[in-house]
Amino acid sequence: MNIILFTILTLALIGTVSAVILYVTAQKFKVYEDPRIDTVLATLPAANCGGCGFAGCRNFAESLVKADDISLLFCPVGGNTVMAAVAQALGKSVEAKDPLVAVVRCGGSPEHRPRTSIYDGSSSCAIEHALYNGDTGCPYGCLGCGDCATACAFNALSIHPLTGLPVVNDANCTACGACVKACPRNIIELRRKDRKDRKIFVSCINRDKGGIAKKYCGTACIGCSKCVKVCTFDAIKIENNLAFIDAGKCKMCRKCPPECPTGAILEINFPLRKNIPSPEKEAAAEIPVS
Repeated sequence: MNIILFTILTLALIGTVSAVILYVTAQKFKVYEDPRIDTVLATLPAANCGGCGFAGCRNFAESLVKADDISLLFCPVGGNTVMAAVAQALGKSVEAKDPLVAVVRCGGSPEHRPRTSIYDGSSSCAIEHALYNGDTGCPYGCLGCGDCATACAFNALSIHPLTGLPVVNDANCTACGACVKACPRNIIELRRKDRKDRKIFVSCINRDKGGIAKKYCGTACIGCSKCVKVCTFDAIKIENNLAFIDAGKCKMCRKCPPECPTGAILEINFPLRKNIPSPEKEAAAEIPVS
């Protein structure tokens, strides 16, 4: 009887001491969490896409709470509406930002960029890019395996069955940047989303000289500078034999697309142009043929 009582008392003592040790340890190493984190987290879209630059929405919420200035932090999925709600919850101010959308800077469909070899490996752009230049002559163009579409969690990207190029659904695109990170050729870019989803951009990233680029692809930018000469807003620059249109400066005047001799400058979601001959064509038409 004494042995049983002694055993019970010993176990009770050990349990009490252990509980005290655990309590003291928990208090000493207790991590305080700001309750505002849960408040901010509730306003976020819970996409956990990483487009904000953080591992997930909770990490982003923690950074928003800790930051003195949240103007440099942005949730691309929720956009300005969500950021306004976050600012109100934290009692901070934030300015609205222009929405972004993904664009594919490659126009090398089969009629412009014929196949020179057959790729018979894993259907992955990353793997194909690591092995060789691709199954066309252009070492810069889209590989068409669909890594971007696989990475998109919002069903905003698909591979066109005829062109083999990614197609962006502007309505679904949240500008999370997952497709940009997934593309080993860096042909996908996030650009400002203008009204009516209109865009003007150079659909090429080939930095080779004009003759070589044109040999690879019929719709490649050849760096001829004709677009630069007609732009009155200083929105186009030529660097490394490649034209680039600054979306922040571009006023959508549409002067540059007709000047491009290869059709590398795309204008999307604009009304059809009227077939008005240029002054050069009119002058040429007036010259009598002897």
